Parts: sequence; structure tokens; C-alpha cells
Amino acid sequence: MAGATASYKRILQLLEKWPVEEGKVGRDLGEFLRTKITKAYKENKFEANQKYWDSQYISLQRLVNNDYNIKYPRLLSSSATGLTAEQCKLALSNEFLKELQEEDRPFYKKIFSFKSKDHSAPHVPVMVQEVLHFLKPEGNQTILDMTFGAGGHSRRILEQAPNVKLLALDRDPVAFGYAQKLAEEFPNRVTPLLGRFSEVPELLSLNKIRQNSIDAILFDFGCSSMQFDTPSRGFSVSHNGPLDMRMDSGRFPEDPTAADVLAKATEEDLYKIIKVYGEEKKARKIARAVIEARYLFKTLSTTEELADLVDSVFSGEIRLDKLQRPSHNATKTFQALRIFVNNELNEINYGLIIAHKYLKLGGRVVTLTFHSLEDTIVKRHLLGNLIANTPNPLPLKYSSHSFDVDGQIVKEVMESNWLSLTKHVLVPKYEEVENNPRSRSAKLRAAIRVK
Repeated sequence: MAGATASYKRILQLLEKWPVEEGKVGRDLGEFLRTKITKAYKENKFEANQKYWDSQYISLQRLVNNDYNIKYPRLLSSSATGLTAEQCKLALSNEFLKELQEEDRPFYKKIFSFKSKDHSAPHVPVMVQEVLHFLKPEGNQTILDMTFGAGGHSRRILEQAPNVKLLALDRDPVAFGYAQKLAEEFPNRVTPLLGRFSEVPELLSLNKIRQNSIDAILFDFGCSSMQFDTPSRGFSVSHNGPLDMRMDSGRFPEDPTAADVLAKATEEDLYKIIKVYGEEKKARKIARAVIEARYLFKTLSTTEELADLVDSVFSGEIRLDKLQRPSHNATKTFQALRIFVNNELNEINYGLIIAHKYLKLGGRVVTLTFHSLEDTIVKRHLLGNLIANTPNPLPLKYSSHSFDVDGQIVKEVMESNWLSLTKHVLVPKYEEVENNPRSRSAKLRAAIRVK
């Protein structure tokens, strides 16, 4: 009995480190364990199974000392929902937040009493240090930023290398305005260019930039934060606005909007757009729902209408993003429409062809992609898997077994114009993803032109 008493007292001493929470009377874990152990001691269960209670003591000691949290620390600061405190605040209604402020709830006030981020900067550049490392801006180089956006990467390039000249290209007139402001801030060093990748030869010719003359080129593909955060442009599934999604609507007002595509495309065409560009498993059902809405109700004209329609197809299913946070079911559909409306993949393919023509031998290219379709095109360009300047997979090109393929032909097809600077694709560090969740899908590739 002496051994049982010693085990009982040892466990109780351990549980003294686990104070009862007054707000959890009747459901506190520490209180529950004390009651359970006292009952077992009174029923003489300690004496009958000494080894069991010794193992229970060791397990309880790990919990009390928080061993598991120390051994397996959380990589991202988030709540149990997967949302950060700031995201929780944004998700809660204004009425609920007002109620928290009026009532005496110190626990909630502690959680939500953070300072709001400064939203004066419309875009946070991704993987800046890695981009600068591989671009290596120095001396009197000429660097072409093919996707200027809000100028985050360009600014850092100019600050790091005082004599570098920068060509700042973007198809978005809003971004072009930011480039003009940067040109005023860095006189005689920045040349703003407004146009698509397919317009680059003409734009560079007007500025007397010849082929084989640029030292480095940067691509940051996809939609910028300032485009997502402007509801009137229709890019975001989270903000209601017109279904536009055109990156350069001011320059080409006659180009079809996302609403035009949804109103006029056939069901089969919609299916292909959503399936191929969005990689959406439920593309068939979504396409059918759009057609039914068109004829039974009305054509879709706002982002909220499209998001609600797509969400109805999923019947309550919840999707999670790479950070295990809830993701809207319409995200991939929005991506597909945006890519189609702006002809993004063809522009990316052409942009990489242009990069090869205008870079010097030994010039560097750095790319940032945000989904697999973009990365696949970049990878096939840099690895040499190209046929007639089109990033087709070699197995599809030579899938017939009825003839032999000359080895020299295969070698020529597989030879690359580029020498990769990274063994594997690079992704953002955990700290960057924590501070800027939109960087979570970024992939960086870098290469040198060798022929």
C-alpha cells in the first residue's frame, strides 16, 4: 500500500502545477484528472496496477511541462481555425467587434487588440532577398522588370545598385502610374513601359533597346495584390464587384470581360476553361450551373453572384489552402476566368521567348510563379523541353511507336538555352509566409542564358 500512496501523492503534486480555471468549473481537465485519480486510489486500483500508474505519471508530466509544444513548435501563428488574429478580426462582423469593445471581455480584447497593418503600400513583394541574390544587380547594368506591379522588386533593385538602369513594364495602366512615380523618385534611371509581353519588341525598339543588350530580366507572374484588393476590377472572390477581370481594360475596352465569357460561352467551352485553367475537379458541374443560371434566372454580372453560384455546387464542402485555412470554393473558377480573359499563359510563353532574345549571353532571368500552369511553362523553357517555341511535353510529341526517332533530333529538342542556377525550385521561408500569406504558393526559378 505504501507504493500506491507514494504514486498517488506524486501525481497530485504534479497536478498542483495545473491550476483549475475558474471559468471552466465542472469541465476543467485538471479538476477531472484529480477526481479520477482520487477515486482510483480509494478503490485500491493503484496497488493492483502499479506499472500503469507509473506510465500515466510520465504522460501527465509531459503534458504539464508542455513537452509536445516545445518538441513540435507551430510554424505559423494562427488560431485553431487556421486564421491569424488579424484574419479573425476581418472575418468577424462590425457588430460583434463593437459588442466586444462595449463588454468587459479581457480575453477577447487581448486577442484582437493588435495594430492594423499599414495598407498604404498596395503590394508586398515576394521573396525579395532571393530575387536580388539571383539577379545580382550591379554596375551600370540594364534590368527589365517585365511585371512591375507596384514596384516592390524594382525599388529594391534600384536601392541595392545605385547605377543600374531599370525598364519597368506592366500591362496595367495603374501599375504604369506607379512606375512613373518611381521614375520621378529615381531620375534618369527608370523607363516606364505600358504594354503586354507581346508588345515588348515594339516598346523596346521605340526606346532604342536592341536584342542581346539586357543584363537581367525579372518575371513576377499572376495577379498583383493591388488588383485583388480593388473590388471594382472584379478579380477577388472576397470582394463584390463587376465581373471584369481585365488587367488592361482602360487600353482595350472592347476586349471581353469575365461576365461576357459567362454570358456567351457554350457549356463545353466553359467546362474546358474551368478545367484546364483552373484545374477544377467540379468543372463540369460548375459549367452546367452557369448555363442553367443564364437561361433560368439571369446572366451573372458580379463576383458575388458567381461566387455564390459556384459555392452552391459544392453542397457545403469546405476546401483548405496550403496553410490549412478555409478557402472559397470559387477560387479556382475565378483563376480560370482571369487567365482566359487576359490570355495569360500565351503571354507568359511569348514573354520567355522575348527574354531569351533580349538578354545578353550570360544574362540572368528570374521568375516567380504562383500556380502549376505558370510554373510548367517556365520549367519547360528553362529545361529545354520546347518544340517550335511551344512548351510541349516530349512524350506527347513522340508518342507513336510506328517509327524510330533519330537520337540527334531528340538531343536538339532537349538542349536548353539556359543554365539553371537552382537545383530545385525555391519556395518562400516560413517566416515570409507567416507575414505575407499570399506568398504561400510562390515558386522561384533562375537561370543564365548560355546560347
